[in-house]
Amino acid sequence: MTLINASLRHAGTQQLAQSLLAARQTTLALFDCYAAAGYDVVAHVPQQLQLTPPLWQLGNIAWFAEWFILREAPSSHPADAVYNGLLMRGDDLFDASLVPHRARWSLDLPSVGAVKMYCHEVLDRVLDKLSREANIDSALLPYRLALAHEDLCREQMLAGLQWLGLAAPPSMPTGDALAGGGEIAFPGGTLQQGSPRQTGFVFDNETPPYACYVAPFSIDSTAVTNAQFADFVDDGGYQNRQFWSGAGSAWLMQQERSSPLYWQRDGAQWRTHRFGQAVTLVPQDAVRHLNLYEAQAYCAWIGRRLATESEWEYAALSGHPLFQWGQVWEWTATPFEPYPGFEAGAWRGYSTPYFLDAQVLRGASFATSPRLVSPRMRGFQTPERCDGFSGLRTCAW
Repeated sequence: MTLINASLRHAGTQQLAQSLLAARQTTLALFDCYAAAGYDVVAHVPQQLQLTPPLWQLGNIAWFAEWFILREAPSSHPADAVYNGLLMRGDDLFDASLVPHRARWSLDLPSVGAVKMYCHEVLDRVLDKLSREANIDSALLPYRLALAHEDLCREQMLAGLQWLGLAAPPSMPTGDALAGGGEIAFPGGTLQQGSPRQTGFVFDNETPPYACYVAPFSIDSTAVTNAQFADFVDDGGYQNRQFWSGAGSAWLMQQERSSPLYWQRDGAQWRTHRFGQAVTLVPQDAVRHLNLYEAQAYCAWIGRRLATESEWEYAALSGHPLFQWGQVWEWTATPFEPYPGFEAGAWRGYSTPYFLDAQVLRGASFATSPRLVSPRMRGFQTPERCDGFSGLRTCAW
């Protein structure tokens, strides 16, 4: 992927209406995958930190759109809504800022039918209101925010299907093989990193933009492939602690891991699990389901390093025809911190709670909605998480 996709950041009324409808159809298709396997309600889902209860997530998606669009809340602060909600206990049940992750497993949620009815009612009212909006950024930002939120949740739902070994919808992409290889040398220079707040919808952690100097560097033209990472595994990379940081070694001892999540040896080849199906690992696919420690260990083994997020953004914005990205989220060497002058956006719980505890990922995955994809978007995750669609590329001075 080399082009900037602006379909969310600058979407007008008609495009937003079409996108909101399409997003909801995909969300419901993902939820129905859980339901078909008997995982539709909280009590049936294994209580894993990596998972959000599917029924709660469905209700939260509708609640979020209602909160910012129909109830006209300027922020996610619990006292900010102008109007009452459609559900009597909607805030207590589905406001993520009021319901910690662990508490979501023990909630007395409405039935599946009631939550789906709530989703339909909210969407119908949202589309009706949107049809009467002026086609200007200030009026459309809540709609773009709600769409971005639903897209992010859907990628989490897809990762949950993978985690549980459940089938994904037939129309869902599963990834593409990488082409080419090698590395690209960049001369460095001053990068205007981040997104101006005045350019349509942006995530708050991308703002404000600031000038930073990027020293000359070279970077892989593609993400690391399964074949390349298999060489590290076959060379005893998981057993040789010299490649692992202190935190990585501690994680490895707790997990007793000897290969990436879902990998299994089958004679001379590797197999993996893709949405409930055992398949032969495709050598040219980008390796995925790695955590930060595994990415760092691979870099130490091969004698290179992870790129900083500034280097990654510099390369992605360069327009270099050989720089491929978007197959997996890519771990960077940069802790997730606010840019200088950061101010939290309307969705207060999106970035601020994760500063300093998480690490920046850049790019996108096959599961990311194309509407979200931008070379300036900052993904983030805590270092030990490997359930997402995350891989790496290597870099050198």
